Amino acid sequence: MQRAELVNCNGKKEQRIDMTGTIIGTGACAASHVMENDDLAQFVDTSDAWITERTGIKRRHIAENETVSSLAVCAAKKALLDAKILADDIGLIIVSTMTPESIMPSTACLVQAAIGASNALCFDLNAACSGFVSAFVTARTYLESKIVRYALVIGSEVLSNVVDWQDRGSCPSC
Repeated sequence: MQRAELVNCNGKKEQRIDMTGTIIGTGACAASHVMENDDLAQFVDTSDAWITERTGIKRRHIAENETVSSLAVCAAKKALLDAKILADDIGLIIVSTMTPESIMPSTACLVQAAIGASNALCFDLNAACSGFVSAFVTARTYLESKIVRYALVIGSEVLSNVVDWQDRGSCPSC
């Protein structure tokens, strides 16, 4: 980080921190099916009060027709619109996921093809709960080294497809 002293249009001095890795756009996408705690309590020995008291969770999104890559593509398109940049401007795509649809091609490559980011280096990063932070730090390293100008970092999971919904000890927020 570097500090710079600037003079604004009113002639006043301002201090700014010059950082590599500024977030210029964000996007989000969630599965359309929502399961409330009371819905979960119909087939697992639990209750809304029990879950809410321990986790604060009231509902979860369950993937039915969505995939890890379709959710990632949806979020990526929204982030590009928010950032006001073109997909071809992206030099790096990292998708953090532990539930990819396949090992090859990576989810990042599926996103690259879907959004038309033909100039991007792509890879997935599997680090579970800390995955997005790890992907962000990795992308920042690429940015700091000037290897790329823009990086797209995505966290995308479809855990609803890999949990045992009948097992209170392993289903989400039981």
